[in-house]
Amino acid sequence: MTDSIFLASIMIFVLVTLLPILFHLTKYLGSKSDNVRKNEPVEGGIRLTHKDSFDGFNVKFFLVGIIFLIFDVEILFMFPWGLNLRELGLFALLEMFVFMTLLIGGLVYVYKSGMLKWT
Repeated sequence: MTDSIFLASIMIFVLVTLLPILFHLTKYLGSKSDNVRKNEPVEGGIRLTHKDSFDGFNVKFFLVGIIFLIFDVEILFMFPWGLNLRELGLFALLEMFVFMTLLIGGLVYVYKSGMLKWT
């Protein structure tokens, strides 16, 4: 028990002393660039962030984000299924094929309707 506490305290001490040293080294050893374009605020590809709040905003940013979240959350359903496939059996395999078919159909619909085009 005391060996693990000793090891943990050494690791914490090394991290507490090593991280600030590394941060200071990157400040001195890193590249320095005082470019005007580099220091401009950029959020999501939009250069002017200090516009009037009543100006229009492109809905494509939100639409692509929502589509990404929908298809990304589906991975959360597929990962546990893949881990337990042997125990779940053939019925779960067929269910996942139906699920994947619905996902691919949704992706085809999104692509055909032009929701992913920026022009």
